[in-house]
Amino acid sequence: MKRLMTLTTALVLGAGLTQAQDFTPGADFMNQWDLDSNGGVSLAEVREQRANIFAMFDENSDGKLSATEIAGMDEHKQLQREAGMGPGRNRPEGMNGSMGKGKGMGRGGQMGHQGGLDRSAAEEMRGLDANRDGIITTAEFVNGSANWFRMRDRNGDNVLTTADFGPPRG
Repeated sequence: MKRLMTLTTALVLGAGLTQAQDFTPGADFMNQWDLDSNGGVSLAEVREQRANIFAMFDENSDGKLSATEIAGMDEHKQLQREAGMGPGRNRPEGMNGSMGKGKGMGRGGQMGHQGGLDRSAAEEMRGLDANRDGIITTAEFVNGSANWFRMRDRNGDNVLTTADFGPPRG
């Protein structure tokens, strides 16, 4: 819980700065996920960052997410919303907008339509449970990265950039 509170505090403090800047769809994502700062997010960077996210919520570091730890994900999302941050925060009212090519949550943790904004973490995690044992391991969470990546790579160029965000380009 300590890691969650530290991250949440940092996010809340940064909210004012983020809101004061011009909005570019995907800019926040790029700032957090482009680990080598080359202007694009690779599948390797997604895998590394998803491993970091798993570790942040795996409070007892046992390599498994308990029901309590998964509930912590929902608490985190709610705190982000309250701070005016997180996925969908700049979406105009009434705009559902699709993220990537798919919709819903499928096997391998594919969040599509609305980016899983209205789904609980437990619902999202079910799609990652490869062996259907009710336990999400680090490997299962990280192995969901390829599907997660494909869902967001709207132009299919195998790199995520700000061009993969925002309204569909015609």
